[in-house]
Amino acid sequence: MLISAIAVLIFLFLSAFFSGSETALTGASQGYMIDKEKNEHNSKAKIINKLFKHRDKLIITTLLGSNLFNTLATSLATSVLISLFGKEGVAYATIIMTFLVLIYTDMLPKSYSVKHANTVALHVAPAVRFWVVLFSPVTYVLQKIVHITFRLFKLQYNNNNSEESAISEIRGAIYMYDGEQIKEEREMLKSILDLDEITVYDVMNHRKNLFSINIDTPVEKILAKVKNCPFSRIPLYKDKPENIVGIIRVKSLFKAAIEKKGNYKEIKIEEIMTKPWFIPDTTTLKQQLQLFRSRREHFAVVVDEYGDLQGIVTLEDILEEIVGEINDESDISSIDIMGIKKVGEKTYLIDGQVPLRDLNRKFNWDLNDENAVTLAGYLLEMTRSIPEQGQKFVFNNLQFEIIKRNKNQISQIKISELEEEHLIVSPNQA
Repeated sequence: MLISAIAVLIFLFLSAFFSGSETALTGASQGYMIDKEKNEHNSKAKIINKLFKHRDKLIITTLLGSNLFNTLATSLATSVLISLFGKEGVAYATIIMTFLVLIYTDMLPKSYSVKHANTVALHVAPAVRFWVVLFSPVTYVLQKIVHITFRLFKLQYNNNNSEESAISEIRGAIYMYDGEQIKEEREMLKSILDLDEITVYDVMNHRKNLFSINIDTPVEKILAKVKNCPFSRIPLYKDKPENIVGIIRVKSLFKAAIEKKGNYKEIKIEEIMTKPWFIPDTTTLKQQLQLFRSRREHFAVVVDEYGDLQGIVTLEDILEEIVGEINDESDISSIDIMGIKKVGEKTYLIDGQVPLRDLNRKFNWDLNDENAVTLAGYLLEMTRSIPEQGQKFVFNNLQFEIIKRNKNQISQIKISELEEEHLIVSPNQA
């Protein structure tokens, strides 16, 4: 009697072990385990990663163990209770074992394993590997049965995850982890995944804001213009600013000036400039980053499908999409230089050419940048018109007021964050 009771408890414990192990190993993070193995050389994580390579075998083993020991425990308990109470022992066994199996071999181990999946998985890994090896003949037969069943019902068995689904899984993993401590890391990872969806047109320095120099300008005047210039490379144009014919490095220009000892007429701009590298405005940031690496360059001229100049893009522009604004010793970190000036509590004066992505990132706004790149473009898209100076609109709980308009170009907007939801204010109401 005592031996049978102890055997029942042992069987229930083994059933609980398999139940909890199944939940832990199926819920454990494979990325976490790979990190543990590669960076910390954790032997248990290495075992888990090997088990992950044959997940179907792992799941069959845990299910087999759980059901096997549940059945053994129930059968033995029923036999003992029948010997004590006769036919009524069947009812007693059913009630008692249902309670024990439900609470102690299913609910408790699975509930704990769900909340501590990685920790439990590391603890049970060696024991699970032992049972996987022990049950391997049985699991082999069961796997074959499963394969045949899938074929009979014409169900797909092999895992054919596409690249798109893999990226979605990574995005989901990033969004899962929240909190201020990893906010910056999370935003950087999201930005990396977005590189394949953003074009160079979205981040380039627009031609209207381009600092360029006429190649026919005398060298001494070029030197005077670039003396306090914050840029290391400057586009050179011929006849008109849209006709870029070369790129000159400021460092090379001053080096030539020093070598010629002030005899600027001997400096040939054509000899020290480099040919411009033209790229289409539809190039994604991921493609451009790879091109920068392969060509060992970090400056390109952006053109549209007709070959017309759109702007320039640099390696720094792409890196800023990942890590945020980069200020070096030549930059001025004031918010005014970025085209944004704070004029009150949650009120800002913003240049119309400031990119929407920069505003969304800086202020955690949700301005739709699918059909517009700049703030001015956003207002044109939302109002379906060219707003007049002084008009006000409300979108996404933000009030927009047109401060300056030069001809048909919106050059400055005042944005105020509102406390409560407002309806869109039509131009006639402003």
